[in-house]
Amino acid sequence: MPNLNPNLAATIPPPVMEARRWIADATFTPDRPLLNLSQAAPADPPPAPLRQAMADIVMTDPAAHMYGDVLGLPALRDRVAADWTRDYGGTVRADQVAITSGCNQAFAAAIATLARDGDNVILPVPYYFNHKMWLDTVGVDARILDTGDDLLPDPSAAAALIDDRTRAIILISPNNPGGVEYPADLMAAFRDLARTRGIALILDETYRDFHAVDGAPHALFTDPDWDDTLIQLYSFSKAYRLTGHRVGAILAAPSRLREVEKWLDSVAICPTGLGQRAALWGMENLGDWLAGERREILRRRTAIADGFADRADWPLLGCGAYFAYVMHPFDLPSDRVARALVDRAALLLLPGTMFGPLRSDGGSGRAERSLRIAFANADADGIATLFNRLDEVAESGL
Repeated sequence: MPNLNPNLAATIPPPVMEARRWIADATFTPDRPLLNLSQAAPADPPPAPLRQAMADIVMTDPAAHMYGDVLGLPALRDRVAADWTRDYGGTVRADQVAITSGCNQAFAAAIATLARDGDNVILPVPYYFNHKMWLDTVGVDARILDTGDDLLPDPSAAAALIDDRTRAIILISPNNPGGVEYPADLMAAFRDLARTRGIALILDETYRDFHAVDGAPHALFTDPDWDDTLIQLYSFSKAYRLTGHRVGAILAAPSRLREVEKWLDSVAICPTGLGQRAALWGMENLGDWLAGERREILRRRTAIADGFADRADWPLLGCGAYFAYVMHPFDLPSDRVARALVDRAALLLLPGTMFGPLRSDGGSGRAERSLRIAFANADADGIATLFNRLDEVAESGL
């Protein structure tokens, strides 16, 4: 194909779309339907009160159908600032908040303000594949930061990777795909490292609403100068089941958000009016409902952790928010294991090869030995089915 951007051509295909192709031609029986634990997205639509509010907005709010402010609905920016100040302590102002068309766009916008072709950022593994895909697309080198069996990155190891073209360190907590929740002191250590070296700390907290610890998961916003280093990313998609409406946020210094505004205006002009109003309505009215959603996710997390505790052949490396990250017991690379699980167990999981470099590319080998389980959409019966099917294939082999 002529005139194809070589960076884009070298970027991997979307992993979730690839996994969907695995099941496109598969046959599943009524007594053994597919158990799909591949994607980190709510399987249900927004709760009925929110859907009704959205219908009312569509019919009665003309502004919801028009172009809006590039950096987002002012009332939503105000609400995020107020809630973050309450939840994290410290002070977050509305001019430190921008609304984006999903959290992936927030990440792309942050990178656009920080790095250009040939620069690099530090990316712990296992990484979120869309982060790596975007870095590859725009020619920013991902300097891979390996992690131990606890999946926690080491600031001193990160420091050894920094050079004069390093622009940021990227963290995700609760982690996608690993599920681990980074301790507050670890995040503070990374903030201190980034500040000392004059680079940014990008902290993706898409799954903050499902953190296992009550109260603030870190104290980064209590630093009065937090925005000289910290760039926080967030998604409304998981909290309010608004995945199709693409609403995210980026919190950063107002001077950086002025640069973000240039990028957003060139890409999408403004976030969706309906999605932003739905997110605001959710923040204003669904606090108790969201607390119940969190409790249910934590119950499922406990069931997953308990189940793997009884299965020594499946070491659990991380578990939290929507995800479990496990080592499989088979003498096959994880991409072949994941494909075989579709046919042998009617089970769709994602392989670790989608979340880190292969051994042949300098990886530690963990990518070939691990699987991600997105358990948030599995109820108690679904989790029991997961373990029954894993037991069956472990006994019979692949």
